[in-house]
Amino acid sequence: MDAVEKVGNGHPGTAMSLAPAAYLLFQKVMRHNPADPHWAGRDRFVLSAGHSSLTLYIQLYLAGFGLELDDLKALRTWGSRTPGHPEYRHTPGVETTTGPLGQGVGNAVGMAMAARRERGLLDPEAPKGESLFDHHVYAIASDGDLEEGVSAESSSLAGHQKLGNLTVIYDANKISIEDDTDIAFSEDVAARYAAYGWHVQDVDWTNGGTGYEENVQALYDAIEAANAVTDKPSFIRLHTIIGWPAPNKQNTGKIHGSALGADEVAATKKVLGWDPEQSFQVADDVIAHTRKAQERGKALEDEWNTGFEGWKAANGERAELLARLSKRELPAGWKDALPSWDADAKGIATRAASGEVLTKLAPELPELWGGSADLAGSNNTTPKGQPSFIPPEYATKEFQGDEYGRVLHFGIREHAMGAVLNGITLHGLTRPYGGTFLVFSDYMRPSVRLAALMKLPVTYVWTHDSIGLGEDGPTHQPIEHLSALRAIPGLDVVRPGDANETAAAWATVLEHTDRPAGLVLTRQNVPTFPRGTDGFATTENVHKGGYVLLDADGGTPDVVLIGTGSEVQLAVEARTKLAEEGIKARVVSMVSREWFDEQDDAYRESVIPAGVRARVSVEAGIAQSWHDIVGDAGRSVSLEHYGASAAYQTLYDEFGITTDAVVQAAKDSIAVAAQISGPGVPPGRAAAGPVGPADVDTAS
Repeated sequence: MDAVEKVGNGHPGTAMSLAPAAYLLFQKVMRHNPADPHWAGRDRFVLSAGHSSLTLYIQLYLAGFGLELDDLKALRTWGSRTPGHPEYRHTPGVETTTGPLGQGVGNAVGMAMAARRERGLLDPEAPKGESLFDHHVYAIASDGDLEEGVSAESSSLAGHQKLGNLTVIYDANKISIEDDTDIAFSEDVAARYAAYGWHVQDVDWTNGGTGYEENVQALYDAIEAANAVTDKPSFIRLHTIIGWPAPNKQNTGKIHGSALGADEVAATKKVLGWDPEQSFQVADDVIAHTRKAQERGKALEDEWNTGFEGWKAANGERAELLARLSKRELPAGWKDALPSWDADAKGIATRAASGEVLTKLAPELPELWGGSADLAGSNNTTPKGQPSFIPPEYATKEFQGDEYGRVLHFGIREHAMGAVLNGITLHGLTRPYGGTFLVFSDYMRPSVRLAALMKLPVTYVWTHDSIGLGEDGPTHQPIEHLSALRAIPGLDVVRPGDANETAAAWATVLEHTDRPAGLVLTRQNVPTFPRGTDGFATTENVHKGGYVLLDADGGTPDVVLIGTGSEVQLAVEARTKLAEEGIKARVVSMVSREWFDEQDDAYRESVIPAGVRARVSVEAGIAQSWHDIVGDAGRSVSLEHYGASAAYQTLYDEFGITTDAVVQAAKDSIAVAAQISGPGVPPGRAAAGPVGPADVDTAS
């Protein structure tokens, strides 16, 4: 109450009524060490109801994770370690950034999946519950979390995967911002979770509305019962009264998201037998008692370390793998496994090239795992010969596997896939990827944004990247998506132009450990360019985002043609036609705007000289993300409207994304550039990565 009152805004009600539950988890249930928030043997806690950040912050303070009273007093203020919603990397003990409702449930599911995969890599022979790498994931979710679709998709997947290491405590207080949830939410949530295949229990502190009792023992017993169920995730519906025991505002929407007001704070303190004149009062014996969590945590970690030394001595190769994965390092020589392709005018689709990359890398990188939202055959996300991650009884004729496999099957659940991928990455050791059509990245966008905010190395395999997918028509043809995704700070959007660029792009993505990336790949075949011959560059500069693929013959180019993905071939063909008319054109393959924007000015100048004002971008999508690159005299060959259902060759011709269009745009740009005097214009540069106080890694 005092923290929200001091800043004048926030969410006090849920934090008040959930204080006993949070205290129980942090002081009596979870295995953790406040002095070592990154201890590998710890349980994980996810506050999916991130608006109730005080639920977490106060327990981090009480248990001794590094927060003190001054941090609680600084709630929601500039530069504090207690922002409005919990932020990963910003506050010690915070395992994920939450706030957008439902996302935390998906994160928790991903963490539970990652724990199982990691156990399979490190200690698969140990009996259930007896491995050093067995631990639990606990989450607190609100009515709002369970109304959001992302939690429904994630929970359905968790039930199917039989994640016995996951427990969700649902705070069923029936209040949201619009007051009583009866106005919009009347389903039997517990029955829904039972239908998902969860182990479901009820704990009712309201006693059916007859009287309120914080029956912590009953909740503890339910958690213990949940832990005993190893073949299902567990769901505990906890009936509470929001804002209890505030005498006038409890059980109202007013206490959900605003300060109580001085009078109600004083009245509540009187109910509790406290001095209403005192604020932020914590008795010395209280903090001395709760800080014993540090002693308990040290003892737990010491015991774990003893077992770990024995495991390490008996598992040399696995111990080396754990050490490497813990540092997110790649093994020596791993790039030698990358495939390469000879020049071929017919070529292959970049989605197919990506699939070959995954097949070749799978034996070298056990940490690399993933799959698709029911589009494995289309996204080419299944490495050949690799088992599926699935309870054995759910294996199919097409996909064999077991609980420790590596091919993920998300079903038609893009929302969940995004949130689960974040949870897998947050867990710490592995590198997941998830695939769908580029147009359906819209379903994933909130999770993608959070991955960028948290700097998580998640990889998205987005295929069918343009009108090039053809007959499926405008509902499936992405038009605005590339520019929309490039607008997300901290996300790398990567659109390789041929098979060899695809392999080099995968290598660059895997070398980055501080940001997510979306590989944007074609359905249709694209030519495989010669490399290091016939004037074509090698792929050595793909990691720089943009590079000169094919230069003009002799001297400074008259025009720079900048292509991405399947449209690079149009720039190459246009260069030949322009040369026939005596016009010197340079072809730049812009694999990733974000990577190019990171390069120094000298390199960028060497690729797109400021003095060459005539520039053309060519991409089968809206031109919004190219204006700053082409500059004041540039032209863009683009698509500013929705597509149609027809063969892809027809669509490119009908919509004017052709070699001839690039040639004409080049001539137009040259003519305009000739009319402009003054110094040249370097290509624009966007800011790279998330920006703000939360960008500082205070947790490590």
